[in-house]
Amino acid sequence: MSAADTCFILICAALVMFMTPGLALFYGGMVRSKNVLGTIMQSFIMLGLATVVWVVAGYSLAFGTDIGGLIGGLDYLFLTGVGMEANGPADNIPHLLFMIFQCMFAIITVALITGAFAERMKFGPFLIFATLWLLFIYSPMAHWVWGGGWMGEMGALDFAGGAVVHMSSAAAALAACLIVGKRRGYGKEPHIPHNLPMTILGAGMLWFGWFGFNAGSALAADGLAANAFVVTHIAAGTAALSWIGVEWMHRGKPTTLGAASGAIAGLVAITPAAGFVTPMPALIIGLVAGGVCYGAILLKNKLGYDDSLDVVGIHGVGGTWGALATGLFANMDGTTGLFYGNAEQLWIQIISVVATWVFCFAGSFILLKLVDAFFGLRVSEEAEVKGLDVAEHSEAGYQW
Repeated sequence: MSAADTCFILICAALVMFMTPGLALFYGGMVRSKNVLGTIMQSFIMLGLATVVWVVAGYSLAFGTDIGGLIGGLDYLFLTGVGMEANGPADNIPHLLFMIFQCMFAIITVALITGAFAERMKFGPFLIFATLWLLFIYSPMAHWVWGGGWMGEMGALDFAGGAVVHMSSAAAALAACLIVGKRRGYGKEPHIPHNLPMTILGAGMLWFGWFGFNAGSALAADGLAANAFVVTHIAAGTAALSWIGVEWMHRGKPTTLGAASGAIAGLVAITPAAGFVTPMPALIIGLVAGGVCYGAILLKNKLGYDDSLDVVGIHGVGGTWGALATGLFANMDGTTGLFYGNAEQLWIQIISVVATWVFCFAGSFILLKLVDAFFGLRVSEEAEVKGLDVAEHSEAGYQW
């Protein structure tokens, strides 16, 4: 066991935890003022719910003894055998520390989905869906990629969660906005962000926490962690610039929302590649991510689905680009991609992308349909007009 590595991952776990309140502010600023608390609540409460689900069963399903490459066993149920010794997946840090670091990933992943159905889902059924999704979608995905499952064994590269975190949440988001339907008045009346400074603050907190997300995935205080930190920062900065560049040409003015969205797109895209690419490829990954994700937002408007806060356009498209870019630019830690003579890696990445989208979309669709049938997902028309803050929580974000 390494004291330095233990200290480093403790700090990284705290940084990743900080991302969820950051996401709450990022999302909260983009909705209308009558829904600010309801939107923040959907992220913040995951610090409680996802933690309980994870320590009771989710961690075991993700990192327990492999069963057929599909799911982990029940050996870590209720954290049985998960203690202060370094007897877990990482032999340099306490097993408990590895577990809680991964717990923070589970928390923010399910919180990401909420951006798709902001301003129109009931709180109770949302909690039921989140519980089921963590057990039946997130935990198997984590096992497939990081827990000894088929995707990792196939050789798919996903350093910090391009498939496990971003594509999985985006696929669920797409299923949710198709099932829940559009916001009342969508396309006919303005649904503009009520507090962009709050959104910028949230984006900054996400950027800060992302260093723990990616650098911490090295699971050691070493050169690989330093590389992941550097490429993460480069991709985020480049994507913020490319997003506002495209926006400036397309709409005539660069916006603060565009800069924040671009930075998040770059952070998403570099996540799967952070441990496999060097700084100059990260520059290209970020550059492309800003433009491609901006285009995906425009495409959403043409296709006509209401993904309120662009989870699909940023996390889905950005995560997919990042996974494919890993197959192109990988040249570290014993791995190579297409541009370094290994065309097979790109093919493996394509398979992992397709499998992730199909499994997560279909599984999420079924879970959402079941919850809708038994409990109803959408708030009433009266509640939607009144706003979720009052209708669902009997609170108001602002006293005018």
